[in-house]
Amino acid sequence: MRPPRLFLLTLVFIAGLVGGCAGMYFKGAGPPPPAPDRTLDAWPYREYWQGIVFNGARIGFAHLTITPAPDAANQFDVHADAAFVLRLLGLEKKFTFKARDRVNADLSLAGFDYDFDLDGSHRRLHGRVRDGVLEAEVYTRGRDESKRLPVKGPVYPMNALSLYPVLHGLAVGREHRYTVFDGELLTLVEARQRVEAYETSELFAGPAFKLRTEVHGHTTRTWFNARGLPVFELALNGVLISALEDEHRARRYLAQASLNKQEVLLDFSRVPVDRPIPLPRTRRALDIAFTGLDAARLPPADAVQRCTAEGSEVRCRVRTALAAPNENPSRDANSARYLEPTLAVPSVAPGIRDTAAQIATGAAEDRERVTHLVEWIQKNIERKPVDVFSALDVLENRQAECQGHAYLFAAFARSLGIPTRVVNGLVYLEEANGFFYHTWNESLLGTAWLPVDPTFGQVGADATHVKLIEGETSLELAPLLDVIGRVQARVISYE
Repeated sequence: MRPPRLFLLTLVFIAGLVGGCAGMYFKGAGPPPPAPDRTLDAWPYREYWQGIVFNGARIGFAHLTITPAPDAANQFDVHADAAFVLRLLGLEKKFTFKARDRVNADLSLAGFDYDFDLDGSHRRLHGRVRDGVLEAEVYTRGRDESKRLPVKGPVYPMNALSLYPVLHGLAVGREHRYTVFDGELLTLVEARQRVEAYETSELFAGPAFKLRTEVHGHTTRTWFNARGLPVFELALNGVLISALEDEHRARRYLAQASLNKQEVLLDFSRVPVDRPIPLPRTRRALDIAFTGLDAARLPPADAVQRCTAEGSEVRCRVRTALAAPNENPSRDANSARYLEPTLAVPSVAPGIRDTAAQIATGAAEDRERVTHLVEWIQKNIERKPVDVFSALDVLENRQAECQGHAYLFAAFARSLGIPTRVVNGLVYLEEANGFFYHTWNESLLGTAWLPVDPTFGQVGADATHVKLIEGETSLELAPLLDVIGRVQARVISYE
């Protein structure tokens, strides 16, 4: 069971092990045994534990159990729980996840209860599937929301991805396509699985079936032994590894005081450059070339940034907004969506509205209101590597990393009628001589989107901000998982 994307995506904004050489580690194991018929009431095991390694460092464990439902015939409870800890700048980042999926005998979803805890911020989900509709109640600090998703045919829980191919028999060449509910993203998505080979490896004991799983455009490879246990798994281009282990070892890991003393986040997420950029917060122009970005999916283009594919590089030209936008002309047709509240940016919450109105008191125009909001965040929100689910977490705890700052600014600005979006990309940090993944905002003032970085206190962000993706949800951020750890930069010029 992989660490949830909420954990991984928020980590990369703060800060090829095996993937490129897979052929060196895995060999054919000869003719595979026949695929046995499986049923949940006679499942070959009732639980398993996995140790999780991220970028070469041990970060946590995952645990899954399958038991008959105590109060319903022909139904089963799949319990999944996980704990992950990393260290950044001497501080620990913690994520825990607990889930119960009530499934029918064919693994189709009947009901669910999920609980996410990210550095002390909570999100809880409860729901069920009935009459062709998946109903979910979502709770994030100070905000409840209902979600109804129409479903056609059976839908399966994301936490049962490792169980589905075992239930239907592991046989080389067998393929599966089915709909799963992703509780992290509150969406239904197609999962595609194919049993590709029967292999041996020095990385696990005995022969195993190799399964390729594709969900949300991301690929995971898992090896299952004859009992259907996931003995080894590779994700995030081989940077994330899961391996089967016993309960004693998994629990002992969390009890160790020396738990993951490596600064793996900074090492993994840093984008090195060929030469330094002095005084980056003052730069008005930057021309830079990246390798490792997908040339077929260029970063967004606007009045501030233009990127082009040139050979194996993606070259970007970034210029700051040199003049203040005009106030109150007609706004573009798409701006209304950036006034809407979301789970991460609950702009209609009373605490958000009241605080923003108080901050903006006396401001005569939108640019002045934006300036007041940024100044308030600088004075009142501590910059710490603490992850959050929503702007309400930041407002209550008064601390967050860059993503939390951007959530809070967006919520404040939208509550004041200023269309504001969350953007994500790279920013240069002089003290580390490299680019790091970062989140900031863009506010529509007049007819122009003005880059605003509440973390750095900039109304008009400097030119070392290179935007890669617009969006605030995990689903919108998911494409970043394909490039993290693979990008390098070459500085062409700056001014």
